[in-house]
Parts: sequence; structure tokens; C-alpha cells
Amino acid sequence: MAWPAPRGPERRLTLEAGPEARAQIARDLDLEDVQRLGASIVVRPWLDGMEIEGRVEALVTRLCGVTLDPFDVVIEELLKIRLVPEGSPNAPQAEGEIVVDLEAEDPPDEAPGEGADPSAYVVEALALALDPFPRKPGVVFEQPEEKDPISPFAVLADLVKRPPSE
Repeated sequence: MAWPAPRGPERRLTLEAGPEARAQIARDLDLEDVQRLGASIVVRPWLDGMEIEGRVEALVTRLCGVTLDPFDVVIEELLKIRLVPEGSPNAPQAEGEIVVDLEAEDPPDEAPGEGADPSAYVVEALALALDPFPRKPGVVFEQPEEKDPISPFAVLADLVKRPPSE
């Protein structure tokens, strides 16, 4: 979407990634495969910018971090992004100490002069939804038993007990 932000009624968009885009996303996000990636979003005016809100749905194939077996993961994420143009008076001001309130809504993003690409936010939502330590359902990591470390003194005691070699 280009600046100026859309005015008037909201626009409903249905996005679906094609085969080439899915292959590139799989490479970029280090996935085995992106079988499906789509979103139903609404773009509406917000202050001097726009708001992108909707639902992202994907089916991806990952490698289990324990067994290295491939497995499918269904992703369903809500997306809500507010954007303002660069230099907007509504953009967050980074003056002084920054206070982060985890319960508050995210501040708006500043989009570049040419506007914003809603599909980039769909890919970002997918990336943020991925578990950084994927594990196939039902797989449990079991720590291997560690042998007691051999004390250097135990090695010396063992040498003293041995008969001298001839």
C-alpha cells in the first residue's frame, strides 16, 4: 500500500503465496517446506497512516530438534499492525528513557516513503509464530546419563596399584 494511506472505507484483501514465494520463504526462515501460506486482512485508515488487521494461516514442514525427523506444523496467527509515514507526528518518539509496557498495544511502525507491503507483515507474523526449538509431537528430549568424571587422583591411585612392567 502506498502513501498517502487509504482513506474512506476499509479494504479487504486475501493474500496467498505462490510456489516460488513459498520456496523463498522456506529458505529465508530455514524451513523444510512452506506448503501453504495465506492471510485474510483488512486495511483501514488510522490517524495519518493505516492499520492492517487479519489472520495468517500456514502449513509448514520443520525438522524436529531432537530426532531430525520432518513434521508438519499448522500456524494460525492474528495480525495487527499500525503504520504511519516516516516523519509522522504520530510516530513513536525515542527521547530519553524508554518504558516498555507489555500489556499496552505496540506503537505504530514507521513505513518508508513508498508505503508498506502487507505481505511482508504476513511473513513476519509467520516468522514470529515459529517455535525456535521445534519438536515433533510426542518427542521428549532425554538427557544422556553422564559418567562420573575421572579424578586425576583416581588415575594416580590406579597407577600405584599396578605391578611394574618388566
